[in-house]
Amino acid sequence: MSKTAKPSRQKVYTLLVEIGRKEGDGLPKDATGGALMIYASGVDEAEAVRETVAILKQADLAPLDVTGYGTLEERLAEGHDISDEEKELMQRALDENSVIVAQMTPFYEGDGGTRH
Repeated sequence: MSKTAKPSRQKVYTLLVEIGRKEGDGLPKDATGGALMIYASGVDEAEAVRETVAILKQADLAPLDVTGYGTLEERLAEGHDISDEEKELMQRALDENSVIVAQMTPFYEGDGGTRH
């Protein structure tokens, strides 16, 4: 039995990652950090988080905190309003077995960046 015949157990998880400052991080010069909305594939949320943190570190970002919001199905069950664009990005993360940064929001002094 070949591995390609095995159905994928991958799911896509929505993650909010708080990042600190690091040289070469691409954030605006006066930002104190930021938040990334990410769609990441994994067999479970723990794997999606591990892969995301590893990729962000490779990209010269400094992940500080990760909050998981679950799969598309879990988010819909909780009443989240999810746009077609978000669903397309989630599908792309699943199809490509990848981590997709959907949004990056810089934090500035006085914003009161949220720690969960």
